[in-house]
Amino acid sequence: MTLFIGTSGWHYRDWRPRFYPPKLGTPKWLRFYSERFATVEVNNAFYRLPERKTFEKWREETPEDFVVAVKVSRYITHVLRLRDCTEPVSRFMERATALGPRLGPILLQLPPNLRCDPAGLDATLTAFGSGVRVAVEARHSSWFHEEVRQVLERHGDALCLADGGPVDVPLWRTSNWSYVRFHQGRSKPAPCYGRTALETWARDLSSMWKPSEDVYCYFNNDTNGCALRDARWFAQACMRHERPATRVPPARETRVG
Repeated sequence: MTLFIGTSGWHYRDWRPRFYPPKLGTPKWLRFYSERFATVEVNNAFYRLPERKTFEKWREETPEDFVVAVKVSRYITHVLRLRDCTEPVSRFMERATALGPRLGPILLQLPPNLRCDPAGLDATLTAFGSGVRVAVEARHSSWFHEEVRQVLERHGDALCLADGGPVDVPLWRTSNWSYVRFHQGRSKPAPCYGRTALETWARDLSSMWKPSEDVYCYFNNDTNGCALRDARWFAQACMRHERPATRVPPARETRVG
């Protein structure tokens, strides 16, 4: 598998100077980041859908091998709640496709108070079309049953394997690719992950997906620089399970605390 490892966002002021050089201006942070990671998950599209020109700018500032996962607008998930989503999905994709070959999976994060709605999920995934990889992050336990699994399998989409979120997510394989979000670990300083937890994830993912299949992993525990350090540790753990990962920063740029 191609194991893409990155963080959920790159614009964190407390990452300077532990990661970003003290004098490096924020407009240059994405370029700096993309030289050290090969992928990132964009979260700000969830709160405010960027204009197409913003996605174009991100494409211009990153290397050819860079992959951008994009979180869907909350208008689709939290306002419409997966109902009548054809037009807003089309608008979202019209802008996101400005990334061109940099565009990776789309993250559909559901609100924690949205109960299972297989029909709404099916219609929303249909609106994205067959050529788009969509990962669904369900945050209510009612979603984890066979009917939902069948919807995901039919579309070739993935259940987001979210760790440290509001519910325990089953390790489902619903497609020939996967998507993992690391929200918070139990190590110190918080919210860092420990080596044992990351080793377990590396072992499980390596056993469930073949070397030829893609797995996208994003660390959302940005506080104290944990995401940076944990991404590096996780890449090392995957190497021990014979699953090479995309580039990660060196130790000197991933200090925590």
